[in-house]
Amino acid sequence: MLLLLTRCFLVILASSLLVCPGLACGPGRGFGKRRHPKKLTPLAYKQFIPNVAEKTLGASGRYEGKITRNSERFKELTPNYNPDIIFKDEENTGADRLMTQRCKDKLNALAISVMNQWPGVKLRVTEGWDEDGHHSEESLHYEGRAVDITTSDRDRSKYGMLARLAVEAGFDWVYYESKAHIHCSVKAENSVAAKSGGCFPGSATVHLEQGGTKLVKDLRPGDRVLAADDQGRLLYSDFLTFLDRDEGAKKVFYVIETREPRERLLLTAAHLLFVAPHNDSGPTPGPSALFASRVRPGQRVYVVAERGGDRRLLPAAVHSVTLREEEAGAYAPLTAHGTILINRVLASCYAVIEEHSWAHRAFAPFRLAHALLAALAPARTDGGGGSSIPAAQSAAETRGMEPTAGIHWYSQLLYHIGTWLLDSETLHPLGMAVKSS
Repeated sequence: MLLLLTRCFLVILASSLLVCPGLACGPGRGFGKRRHPKKLTPLAYKQFIPNVAEKTLGASGRYEGKITRNSERFKELTPNYNPDIIFKDEENTGADRLMTQRCKDKLNALAISVMNQWPGVKLRVTEGWDEDGHHSEESLHYEGRAVDITTSDRDRSKYGMLARLAVEAGFDWVYYESKAHIHCSVKAENSVAAKSGGCFPGSATVHLEQGGTKLVKDLRPGDRVLAADDQGRLLYSDFLTFLDRDEGAKKVFYVIETREPRERLLLTAAHLLFVAPHNDSGPTPGPSALFASRVRPGQRVYVVAERGGDRRLLPAAVHSVTLREEEAGAYAPLTAHGTILINRVLASCYAVIEEHSWAHRAFAPFRLAHALLAALAPARTDGGGGSSIPAAQSAAETRGMEPTAGIHWYSQLLYHIGTWLLDSETLHPLGMAVKSS
């Protein structure tokens, strides 16, 4: 009963917190407004959505190599025999029907939208998978990840709206490329975007107040780990829970390596990392949180340095940024201060929305409930009457706040509220707001 009341309290408080004036008066939909049917605006000629290059992580991702009928990757392509789509197939080989499963799903969704928008009109595909080299170098047509489309009546006055419908159908990049067609493409099935989520690999380490280190996957309520306050001062903060925990996950991580001191951090694309402002020598991480996917060599992140017996945060230049696939699970730990030192590098506990302070305020109700439960559940002794078990851990166990597998329910709540309040441009294209990294 207490857990139910606590959750109700958190829902109400989180909702009121997230619709504060700073958000309601911003680019979001605002507080108290009923959601009306979305008004669709046709794309302008030469416009593309999202407004980034096609082969970037924010759109359809990098080119992964041409697929031929004799290659191992040919099995990645699947034919599309949807009767509501007309395939031009001028080569008479069926190539235009071949595409990745993601491309097929988006195309089928678009076909329905086209028929609803213009009764009697069907979607028409003029180019799909290209095995003959008719497109530019590194075209996604060579991977079955791109299609060129028109309407069956070839009415060019409809193409701007057709492009908009393609955006709404979920294509990862849509371009009003030509007066004669719309170009659409999708992410690779095994792309960083498809595997984003989680936060840090299970092999990452944290620093404990009682000394030594611990694997992030082994954290439990009652642990106090090295973190930093909003002024960049090192301190120990209570570990509260995992926002996401997937022991069997296989994720793609950004590998951030610093030059001096030499440190190495792995984290997912949409996770926030503190970057030092230009010409700044002091630890002021608060206003400088960036997505890991935006960190570049030459920028400076904050690492723990020992100087004259004093331990503090200092900016360290990023030497390299690479991608690496790990199979050690994915974990998103949350601390009371919203920051954490992972492998001696300072990171935020939050992801997807590039506003660390917003995310931290959004978790204020959760931190308050955690503190109240800890106060209501005094420390108990272990079974043999020996050492005491911290009140935070006792409260978590008795009130149902012990970390569980999967995405935390409070994170899911904030994500749904965030998608209602915020424009999609505010959120990282690879993940969910605060839900996972």
